[in-house]
Order: sequence, then structure tokens, then C-alpha cells
Amino acid sequence: MNQAIVVIGAGQAATEFAVALRGGGFAGSVRIIGDEPYLPYQRPPLSKDFLSGKSPYEKLMLRPEAFWRDQKIEFVLGAAATMIDRAARTVSLAGGKDLEYGTLVLATGTRARVPPITGIDLEGVFALRCIDDVKKLRPALSVAKRIAIVGGGYIGLEVAAVARAEGRDVVVLEAEERVMKRVTCPDVSAFYEALHRGHGVEIRTGARIDAIEGDKRANGVRLSGGEHVTADLVLVSTGARANEELAADAGLACEDGILVDAFARTADENIFAVGDCTRFPSRRYGRKVRLECVQNAFDQAKAAAATIAGKGAAYDPVPWFWSDQYNVKFQSCGLSVGHDDAKLVGDPSAPHFSVEYRKHGKLIAVDAVNDARAYMMGRKNIAAETA
Repeated sequence: MNQAIVVIGAGQAATEFAVALRGGGFAGSVRIIGDEPYLPYQRPPLSKDFLSGKSPYEKLMLRPEAFWRDQKIEFVLGAAATMIDRAARTVSLAGGKDLEYGTLVLATGTRARVPPITGIDLEGVFALRCIDDVKKLRPALSVAKRIAIVGGGYIGLEVAAVARAEGRDVVVLEAEERVMKRVTCPDVSAFYEALHRGHGVEIRTGARIDAIEGDKRANGVRLSGGEHVTADLVLVSTGARANEELAADAGLACEDGILVDAFARTADENIFAVGDCTRFPSRRYGRKVRLECVQNAFDQAKAAAATIAGKGAAYDPVPWFWSDQYNVKFQSCGLSVGHDDAKLVGDPSAPHFSVEYRKHGKLIAVDAVNDARAYMMGRKNIAAETA
């Protein structure tokens, strides 16, 4: 196969796809389109070391510029793709330029889920998904005295840890009855609530937001009961949604993610999709899943490259995730949704413990707090028990 390959999206999935493609011997044209003006970079450090200033911009880069030149991989940066013409096999860019493709790969990722809250557009309200978000947030964070974080998931809690380390007052407003509810069990949620409260963070669960208040600039959040929570900076961290519109407009099936098969193929034989933007069938978990993690970006991209090279195998991973908050490392593998048993192993007060999730007696997920061995053994045992 020696035809032009165009990749829409310039994140980690696009990077790994292009590297794997070249590593597999593909010698044709590879062009990556990115709507940001940056070469591919790591996103997980954005809410941690990059936000805190501990890690410079250069360390975010997945590969140096010279690497891409040597690999003869071309980038079109700062250019948004606006339309896919499947019949003509072209991608239209903002500004009017069209690119022809033989094979198209969608690696469009996700964007911040913006809830329909009154005042969401006020100055002093931020989201955190990309480098430019950090560039806007960091100066405001540096002068803020009290920060309200809407959402108690990974990113919200990681930013809370950074802000508290800088001595700022922080209140986390979580609509559910516990933080991290979507990804973990009550034992782990309770540990993280206690961890943050121990560092001086105010955690408010069951906190429903009516509006972000202020004149031109946010000065706090109004809860559903009428209470005003004062803040001079508001971070909205309520999850992410798949960037699927380009695919849907082209007639490709989407369900909160671009639908692909186990080989990362869409219903169009000339179009693949990889990374956070996809929803794929998992025999291991008995359903279609969409994963927002580095593991999926890398491994699904490799699977797509192998399929294009004629060496494909069905993609059905044991996913893994991590989060660093203060001096505590959280590592998770597998998917705990649907478990019927959760076993606590170890001592949360140490803190050194894990939780094993089982369904019908089979291990399907493990959460580990400062317990790398439990995490590594979990990955191995989940793979064996759900094969």
C-alpha cells in the first residue's frame, strides 16, 4: 500500500499512529492536520506539572521537531478541518484548502464538556483541556485568592492539589454524593475527600449549580438552594465529550464517539478512527466502550496502523489510567462499571491500598493507591481472567 494518508488531529493518538505506520515500513505520504499551532504534546501534565510551572513547554512535546522531519511526516498546524467529502476523498480546511487522501484517520480527541450554566461565559471562568487553556488559566490562577472548581473528577482534583500547594483557598463543588464517582468506588472516593480536606480543600458534594455569578467577571457560584459560594476564579471541570461532529456530518455512525470495529475501521473502508474520539466493541467487557486515556490513544493507534499494513489483530485492551495528587499516586486498570463485588486490600490510612472489582467472580478492574505492585498484578490478572 503506497497512497496518501491524512490524519485529522495532532494529539497522542495521531503521533503513535504515524510512528507505528513508519515503523511498519509504510513509505507513502503522511500528513497530520492539527487545529492547534503546536506539535503533538502530552496532555496529562497540563493539570499537574505544566500548570504548576514545574515542567516547561519543551517537556510536553512527544517528539522533537527534527524527528518528524527525519520521518518525513508533514504537519498542517493551526488549521481546522471543516468537512470530509467521502466520495471525492478530500478534507476541507478552514480557509478553503482541500487535501486529498487515500486513507483518512480521525484522531479528533475530545473537548471540555460545557454545562448549560448561566454565567459560563463570564471572565474568570476557565476550562482545562489544552496548552492555550493553561496559558489563559495560569496568570489568573497566580493572582487568585479563592478558587471554585465545578466538578470533582481527576482534572478538578489535580488542579485543586496544585492550587493548595500554592497556598490558595479552594472549594470543590461536586454534584454527585462523592468525588470521582464515575471512575471509582466509595472507599477510594472517601480516601480522596479526606486527603484533600486534610490539605485544606473545602469539598462540597451534592452541590448543584444554578449559575456562575458576577457582572462582567465571575465572583462566585450560586447553588440550587440559593447559597452564593464566593470565588475570584471558577474552573469548570465536568468531563469531556468526543469531537465527533466532523465524522457525523460526513455520514459516519456516532454514539458519543465515532463508531469503529475492533480494527479501528469505520463503516467507510477508507476511514479509520483512533483515540479518545472513538467507541469500539470490547469482547472483554461485553459492550462498546469509549476510553479517555493515554493507553487507548497509543494502543488503538498502533492497532489501526497494523491493520493498514495488513497485519491487524482485534483490539480489546485492559485499559489503564493514573492521577497524581499531592504526593499520592492513583493507578487504575480495567473498567469497574458493572462490578458486583469490590474488595478493599490494605490500609487507606497508611496510605497504601487497593480495591479489586469482580463481576461473576472474574477480576475486571483494580484501583491502587501508592501500590504499584497491586496495579501491575491487576493488569496481568485482568487480562488472564477476562480473555
